[in-house]
Amino acid sequence: MADKIIRVLLVDDHQVVRRGLRTFLEIQEDIEVVGEASDGAEGVARTEELRPDVVLMDIKMPGTDGIEALRRLRELDNPAKVLIVTSFTEQRTVVPALRAGASGYVYKDVDPDALAGAIRSVHAGHVLLQPEVAGALLAQDDAGTGTGRGSTLTEREREVLGLIADGRSNREIARAFVLSEKTVKTHVSNILMKLDVADRTQAALWAVRNGAAG
Repeated sequence: MADKIIRVLLVDDHQVVRRGLRTFLEIQEDIEVVGEASDGAEGVARTEELRPDVVLMDIKMPGTDGIEALRRLRELDNPAKVLIVTSFTEQRTVVPALRAGASGYVYKDVDPDALAGAIRSVHAGHVLLQPEVAGALLAQDDAGTGTGRGSTLTEREREVLGLIADGRSNREIARAFVLSEKTVKTHVSNILMKLDVADRTQAALWAVRNGAAG
């Protein structure tokens, strides 16, 4: 059972928020809070030190904010999944956070059980967005980055993209389609190029907001 425990780090500048999150999460059998941080810089340091599976990160914090912390973790190639937990709903904060590498974005008024589910979901490799967040991304598409980029994808590339959005690894995709991992890597590279995105997370986000996810 121990190998199934999801190790979580809390990063928020409000102690009362961290305390509330810890109190709830500690009653979950499969979630363990391994540490806390009060700003983005400390959050990055603690993530490197503790190597949690999932980081719950606020966006607006004094000093280093959540978006900058996300960028630093990406530069460090840290494998932790980052779930943004914030009270800010504006598109100007949602989209940069997702572009910086967040695996999900929920609001602080989220139902506690839904938050636990969100942690499990991003840990499993899924991209998790509340409906309002997906709406913000769709609004951005309406502003000029719509579905046209996906029209050049082949049928196989669309199938691979669907599994990327489902959090599947290259090995799992190769097994699903009876392909070599090298062939899957080629498909993934072509998908990233055609969608003009930087990585698998952004490709998954594209799939979610354009209805290409499974």
